[in-house]
Amino acid sequence: MTVAQKQDDMALFEELFKASPEIKYPKEGEVISGSIIKIEKKNILVNVNNQFTGIVVSKELGNTVELGELAAGQPIDVMVLGDSIDRGLLILSLKRANQIKSLTNLSKYFDSSEVITVRPTEANKWGLLVDIDGLKGFIPVSQLTPLHYPRVEGADPEKILEHLQGLVGEAFKVRVINVDEVGKKIIFSEKAAIEESREKALQTLKEGDVVEGVVSGILSYGLFVTFNGLEGLVHVSEIDWGHVHDPSKFAKVGMNVKVKVIGLEGDKISLSMKRLKENPWEVLARKYKLGDTIKAPISRISQFGAFMDLEGGIQGLIHLSEISHGVVKDIRDFVKVGEEVEAKIINFEPDKKRIGLSLKALQEAPEKPAEEKPKVKKEKSQEDKIDEEVAAAKKETKKKKTEEASTEEK
Repeated sequence: MTVAQKQDDMALFEELFKASPEIKYPKEGEVISGSIIKIEKKNILVNVNNQFTGIVVSKELGNTVELGELAAGQPIDVMVLGDSIDRGLLILSLKRANQIKSLTNLSKYFDSSEVITVRPTEANKWGLLVDIDGLKGFIPVSQLTPLHYPRVEGADPEKILEHLQGLVGEAFKVRVINVDEVGKKIIFSEKAAIEESREKALQTLKEGDVVEGVVSGILSYGLFVTFNGLEGLVHVSEIDWGHVHDPSKFAKVGMNVKVKVIGLEGDKISLSMKRLKENPWEVLARKYKLGDTIKAPISRISQFGAFMDLEGGIQGLIHLSEISHGVVKDIRDFVKVGEEVEAKIINFEPDKKRIGLSLKALQEAPEKPAEEKPKVKKEKSQEDKIDEEVAAAKKETKKKKTEEASTEEK
């Protein structure tokens, strides 16, 4: 190669060097843009400015990205964690770059009150924890809607935790109600997300309305039902026309039910299930009257009588005194639970929800034993009276002689 050729090559090299982009080595902690080269074994190879190659290992992917949604050539923002001299690669993090984006977005959502969707990753007795690429958020129990609020008998901490753990992984519509600059205190509220629709629903609700809802809680005193962001109580006395011992036998949490609004007092909503069904006492009054015979199974036995399971859940009482004409020491000697028997209606007051039944009224009363004639006192004869007077005189004489002898001895 001649000297002239060498000079030409040097000039061309200088020209190309000047025209080439400046090589800027990424700094640790810097968020940079690149494009995906390929994905293998849950690791992502990234092209950075056509000058460097970086790698995002699986633990730096985060939990808001699905690998299946990524493809070669797709742009991607990552944070530089360092480099690997051995492999000649930049060590990158998709998770930490997304954290910065998420924190910025959460601040915007806080300012705008925008409703977003999150999925709890853990639960404790105070609420639900949310992990957004390492940013820790929290939904306190007090910020849950009635549908998710833990309605637990006696506020048992273990049962509350069990309920909350069942919500992990579910999608929650929430609003950001607190966020700090470093992302150490992010609070979400499910209640705030539905506040507007809830207020609107409450304004339009009126007594007599029939609504469809979901059973959100079951306690000993009734059922909680959620509808349109509102929650009302079906008191145990409004579940069924018959006596309700256990509300859980009439519904399960998550079950869809129809209820009637029977009371509104501020935020307190009273509901009824039984009023959507015909009053069984009225049905019974149309079919039976005092003195009729009714057939039904024995539902339970108590110390004071046996109960018959009548139509519509009505419980009719056979009092202890109406079991048998004879002495009843144990009611179970005469009837058993589940046994179908016939009884006579001896008291029927549908308005007062009372019905009295009798078994012995359908039995023939035993014959009474013949009554003994009263003994007639025998009148004393004159002779008897004289004999009694003589005996009394002899007794008196003997007594005097005994007293006189006793005196002489002294």
